[in-house]
Amino acid sequence: MAIYEVFHGLVLRETLSKEADKILTVLTAEKGKLTVIARGARRKNSRIAAAAELYVYSEMTAYESHGYMMLTEASTVELFQGLRADMEALALANYFAELTEALAGEGEDCSLLLQHLLNAFYALGELKKEPTQVKAAFEMRLMTLAGFAPLLDRCMVCGEGVEEGAAFDLLGGGLLCPVCAKERGAAALSSASLAALRHSTTAPAKKLYAFSLEGDALAETASLAERYTLSQMDRRFSALDFYKSMKTTTI
Repeated sequence: MAIYEVFHGLVLRETLSKEADKILTVLTAEKGKLTVIARGARRKNSRIAAAAELYVYSEMTAYESHGYMMLTEASTVELFQGLRADMEALALANYFAELTEALAGEGEDCSLLLQHLLNAFYALGELKKEPTQVKAAFEMRLMTLAGFAPLLDRCMVCGEGVEEGAAFDLLGGGLLCPVCAKERGAAALSSASLAALRHSTTAPAKKLYAFSLEGDALAETASLAERYTLSQMDRRFSALDFYKSMKTTTI
């Protein structure tokens, strides 16, 4: 007899299968990343069609069969329609989902990763926060949640507290005081960028996107956050490449 389980999950990826089925990669809080088969989800009259769409958060009922979860019922909780109405926001959501999927494991507690991703989708699609700023804050907080938190309160070489004239060492993952930065030939960070990085790694989740950057400070923070993320992940992300190409062609 099949044992049915009820859980909340966000669809990160979909693959079309057979005539009307979908194979979904779903991020859940308690079970981590799951592979879920949504039979008949592509039929017009399917009761699970809405929940089987990308970036929809739903309450799902499923049972396990041959290593897969078979979706039987689903009730949508959040559709994130704002993402689908904005091409830049949707492209950025694709990158956030790909990056989070790379860090989420099967059978692990992914509650913090899931909540972080849901908050980012809401900030982009519903609150209409500035995308470049959301991206930088999302990346730095995700690295922190994944165990790659940078050292931002003191120099990673000499241990001295740092405020003005600090530089950031990408490979070492931490600040350099002015003296150590000069010895390594590292360029100093602006005070605005340093404050943004500290906020992104330590602020309460509900206030993560409650700051404002513009101009050179925004560009500097965004560049550093992306380069740090890619250096820690040691790989490229196709969704990021697409997002950047889209940004280039629309300027």
